[in-house]
Amino acid sequence: MIASNRLTDGESYDTLFKHLKKGTLEMNKRKLKLFFKMHWIAITVSALCVIIAISFAFFLRSAIEAWITSESYFKKTALAQYGLFFYIFLVLNLISLPLSGALWLWMMQGGHMKFTQIGKKAVEGKDIRIHWKDVIGMEEAKEEAMEVVRLMTDRAQLQRIGGKILKGILMMGPPGCGKTYLAKAIATEANMPFIAMSGSEFIEMFVGVGASRIRKLFKQAQQLAYVEGGCIIFIDELDAVGAQRAVDRGFGGQTESNTTLNQLLIEMDGLKDKEHNVVIIGATNAPESFLDQALLRPGRFDRKIYVELPNLEERQKLFEYYLKGVKFDSSIDLLRLARLTVSNSPADISNLIREAALIAIRNRKEEISMKEISEAYDRVEMGVKHKVVSTQEERKKIAYHEAGHAVAMYFLAPHSDVFKATILARGGALGFVMPQPREEIHVRTKEQYLGDIKVNLGSYAAEKLKLKTTTSGVSQDFNTATWYAHSMVWKWGMGPSGLIGNYSMIENMREEYGSFRGEKSSLLSEELKERLNNDVQKILNECLREVEDLLKREDTLLERFAQELLNKDELNYDEIEAIFKDFGKARPCIS
Repeated sequence: MIASNRLTDGESYDTLFKHLKKGTLEMNKRKLKLFFKMHWIAITVSALCVIIAISFAFFLRSAIEAWITSESYFKKTALAQYGLFFYIFLVLNLISLPLSGALWLWMMQGGHMKFTQIGKKAVEGKDIRIHWKDVIGMEEAKEEAMEVVRLMTDRAQLQRIGGKILKGILMMGPPGCGKTYLAKAIATEANMPFIAMSGSEFIEMFVGVGASRIRKLFKQAQQLAYVEGGCIIFIDELDAVGAQRAVDRGFGGQTESNTTLNQLLIEMDGLKDKEHNVVIIGATNAPESFLDQALLRPGRFDRKIYVELPNLEERQKLFEYYLKGVKFDSSIDLLRLARLTVSNSPADISNLIREAALIAIRNRKEEISMKEISEAYDRVEMGVKHKVVSTQEERKKIAYHEAGHAVAMYFLAPHSDVFKATILARGGALGFVMPQPREEIHVRTKEQYLGDIKVNLGSYAAEKLKLKTTTSGVSQDFNTATWYAHSMVWKWGMGPSGLIGNYSMIENMREEYGSFRGEKSSLLSEELKERLNNDVQKILNECLREVEDLLKREDTLLERFAQELLNKDELNYDEIEAIFKDFGKARPCIS
């Protein structure tokens, strides 16, 4: 029962105590009434079984007494011979009647259809124990959620102005950003019963099972709302049950999905005799367009909360929060960690700290330092180190390859710092240079894409300059550089010829619809496609020329960087910065 316990100026503590006592009595009455409403069949059958058993016992007792008092010698002889069987018969009847009633009750309540039950118990909001102070890394979503809690708890004020009870909240965002965590915090702060389910739990191979589970779920929630004053239903991975409806192709799967969604829409639509304070919270990683439009209309999911990836300040708070649970070196720079983990979710950061703690235990250390966190980051992002035995000549090729990346990134891609360079094999790579964005970028410019192309071509240019040949190690670098250049020309209007338009979309339309209609000719002329492809090659060649000129000018620096990699295998951020400072170099400013 949700009620305001604030004391006004004219009230005494005795008056407040009476109100609280009255509210408790009212809640107990509701619980008792609900119990009889839910179990009246069982209570009635049990009472009838008891009455029948007692009546039958009295009847048998009277019959036996009459037989005993009979003057017939034959009856007395029979009673003496078979009297034990009469008592056994009496006991068996007294036991079988209640068992028969219980079996009949089980059949009446659908015991033969147990697979349609949801089997979920509500959790009291106070037992979840996730408060606002525990919700970190989603400040905007948290503010929206706080308003939702106020709307759910202060129903009296909402109804005074003629407002309707909030029915549905849809949480959208990337995985690991805390949508489930936020839903639990809402239940804790609202102090309402909380029923959590996954969208996949409603989908079965039998048509109608999902709809039955939806009905039972809402019935349970409405009963809890009647007693407690409100209830929260949380459906995780809502897209499993809320995807757009389609025509069944003959196997029944789509019919089951459509029926389940239809039942959910009806339950949310409020086509009931009484309005209940039942709020549905749905969470999904799928785009909004993937969900059925009927779910998103006003009156169903009334409020949308976007739970996005944390920004720089929020990531810093997340590191501070998760490091409280472990022993760590006080010299750890939280701001630097926050800058390192751009585009990481709260779940990623939590996993990073756990992995660092395991590495510290493995290394027999008492606390986590920056070294363990850096190693954990490499392990999570690039995979475990492989013990690949390479010849000295091959290590030299890898060192020049990575040195070319690092020098090009330092001078030609000012939006990224060179965080780490290594020639140790991790994942599927024999070495790598890890960039660290200097600031969060949401919309990238033409200059930034050109910088990324130059970084990827740095390995190819370094191999040509220092080894006088090239290797197959540039395969992935070429893939990335070509994709950037192609997208710049074909999609984003960044080509040197000044052609504007998304020509890739036109080609995709031909592939998608042209083959269906039997059309094989392209919507783009061969002359236009040749011009676009020439622009792609022009961007790649100009970028390569600029990188080659840079590496020739900085040949001594390139050689020093490669030798440091050969000597140490790995270079961290501080060591990399020290190398460039030895040559009097400074990072270009971000334009």
